[in-house]
Amino acid sequence: MGRILFVFTSANKTLTGAQTGWYLPEAAHPYYGESHRPDSLPPIELKYVLAVLAPHHTIDFASPKGPNPPVDEDSVRMFKDDESVRFLQDETVKKQLASAKKLSEVNSAEYDAVFYVGGHGPVLDLATDPVNIKLASEFWRAGKVTSAVCHGPAALVGVTDRQGAPIFSGRKATCFSDTEEVQVNKVKDIPFLVEDRIKQLGGAYEKAAEPWGVHVVVDGKLITGQNPASAKGVGEAIQKALTA
Repeated sequence: MGRILFVFTSANKTLTGAQTGWYLPEAAHPYYGESHRPDSLPPIELKYVLAVLAPHHTIDFASPKGPNPPVDEDSVRMFKDDESVRFLQDETVKKQLASAKKLSEVNSAEYDAVFYVGGHGPVLDLATDPVNIKLASEFWRAGKVTSAVCHGPAALVGVTDRQGAPIFSGRKATCFSDTEEVQVNKVKDIPFLVEDRIKQLGGAYEKAAEPWGVHVVVDGKLITGQNPASAKGVGEAIQKALTA
């Protein structure tokens, strides 16, 4: 049994003024397990295997501003799978969201892993939040699992190791691809493209053979997933890392 910190964005507007927040399936699928994709996305064959973090570990929620981090409303409309619907209706989850800690209140020593939920929000607030950068650096420097999915890796672009080098430097990683960003017409909504930034920081960027495909990268304690369909796999990788 470990203790995992789920970090959510507090940003609710993009650079164009569009509503945003954390992306529902990217929290629900690692929390419970099985992943699905909405009919509106390009078809691709997926294999579903339960990841089930919640039954095995204690999970706490946090965000820059604390309670009630905003959910991306489009993700609620798009994802109607059992896990996503359950996440919004689960009384335990509701209480966790309502009582989410401010990042400034989190003690990294109390946790075994940190997981950054995606959505466009992390590119807007977590990427440059000094409190977040300090906290995530503490996790990494202590040799703890540091993980993220989709746009979540944006929260790690300012994180450094003990030598002051970016944690992506010389390591394999993935995130929402530039191609996928263009396809959802959100390039102008965020200050930088996460794939580009990982490459600029010296990361060995990887992605699925086709857009929207499942792709999870594990490089030591750094675990990243490409897109919503990869969230379940990130949960599995965290589970494996914590039970190794």
